[in-house]
Amino acid sequence: MRITVLGNGDSLGTPRVYCECAVCEEARSGGRNARLRPSVWLECDGEAPMLLDCGPDWRTQMEKLGVRRVGRGLLTHAHFDHIGGLVEWADACRWLDTTAAVYAPREVIGEVLSRFPWIGARLRLTENDGGIAYGGWSVKPWRVNHGKNGYAYAYRFDHPTSGSSWAYCSDSFDLSEAEKRPLRGVDLLVLGTSYYKEPYARETRSLYDVTEGLELVREVGAKMAVFTHLSHDIDVRKDYGLPPNVRLAQEGLVLTIG
Repeated sequence: MRITVLGNGDSLGTPRVYCECAVCEEARSGGRNARLRPSVWLECDGEAPMLLDCGPDWRTQMEKLGVRRVGRGLLTHAHFDHIGGLVEWADACRWLDTTAAVYAPREVIGEVLSRFPWIGARLRLTENDGGIAYGGWSVKPWRVNHGKNGYAYAYRFDHPTSGSSWAYCSDSFDLSEAEKRPLRGVDLLVLGTSYYKEPYARETRSLYDVTEGLELVREVGAKMAVFTHLSHDIDVRKDYGLPPNVRLAQEGLVLTIG
């Protein structure tokens, strides 16, 4: 499977309109810290590509990717930074007179349709609580704690032939033992970490920070990790002393597994 990072930012992206910090100013001038909302593009031999999450930067991400139509998608949860592009996607399908298959857990579909009740005519929303197959991979969602923001879902991908596995867990915090279990032993963990060391009270938080993410990677035994959902607290020009098996996500980063 080929995994392309389309967006590695948090819910507001970088630069933040209101902010004049060094990271936002560098991003504003077209620098390395410019970040779109979190999304990835999945490709497997013999299969149509699949979009994982569809935030409000969908149009920009598709233009950069050079893609004119998207036929499949997965959703992690119904927060705007993960579903804000669904309206544009549905409208694109209308103009092309096509439909797309979008998979999500039942409760996520309910939330999406409560906000955008008309998109079901062009985006065929299908429950995937029991998992789906994609290009020889088994894809299974599970519910994870999202701190003060409630809940999200993560996905684990397993390839029974190669034995390869990876997980996408963009929005989570203070995971229980049961919620951590699907992360154990994966070859790759894509994890959301908004700050390097978040200074705010735990009850106000919704994501791990980098220091906590490193501990989680060690605890679950992930062979490699990529940290995404980065806020303007993270400056990719800095050396954070990350171990060799951990890196910060960058737009356009391509990861191949299996």
